[in-house]
Amino acid sequence: MPGDSDRVPKIAQLWDSSKEVSMHREYRVWSGLLGNEKVSACSTGIGGPATAIAFEELAAIGADTFIRVGSCGAIQREIKLGDLVIASGAVRLDGTSKQYVCPEYPAAPSYDVTLALIEATERLGYRYHVGYTASSDSFYVGQGRPGLRNYLPKDSVGLVDSLSSANVLSFEMEASTIFTLAGIYGLRSGCICAVYANRITDEFKIAGEDEACRAAVEAVKILSRWDQEREHKRKRYWHPSMS
Repeated sequence: MPGDSDRVPKIAQLWDSSKEVSMHREYRVWSGLLGNEKVSACSTGIGGPATAIAFEELAAIGADTFIRVGSCGAIQREIKLGDLVIASGAVRLDGTSKQYVCPEYPAAPSYDVTLALIEATERLGYRYHVGYTASSDSFYVGQGRPGLRNYLPKDSVGLVDSLSSANVLSFEMEASTIFTLAGIYGLRSGCICAVYANRITDEFKIAGEDEACRAAVEAVKILSRWDQEREHKRKRYWHPSMS
């Protein structure tokens, strides 16, 4: 589930076979095969509302594992442009997830999807970080950037410093919606993002997109093998000693 529709064919070309299914508004869909697994890539556009529509409709036709492949802005000094951030949870600054459940409900990815993303990134030799992201509905004031004529509401003043001091790694706009809906519906989710900006060092460069795509596809291969092991041993949950 990339946000950017142009990222969909970049992901699909890494499968064994693929074809474009549809293109409507922000939703571009390709489907195909990765080994014996049926896979699809569907762009979400920007933000929670559009993401929730894609999630609901994909889940309704049988999708059970959702991986956000996105971009983010780091808020920790040591994170470099082009690094990858694997989200182990999301601060719910969005409004969409609050339409589904109380704000105290955690936005947490599935442990096996997260571990598969870590394993994939290790195998590929990419530089990565694991930790919390913050999902906002606003690219500007909701992420502590002043709007027109330097407008910044009081609640957004110092937001970057506050979240950074709480060891949040990054800002993006979709993970909390995906994690929350997957939790409610008993489905699997994960998130890997390329770092395009560092808000602390004030740097920006489009970098790491190909690596994020490759890591996500590799993670699906790993999950497929783990699922087969789990089913063979008639276990509900995969754990490392199965391999």
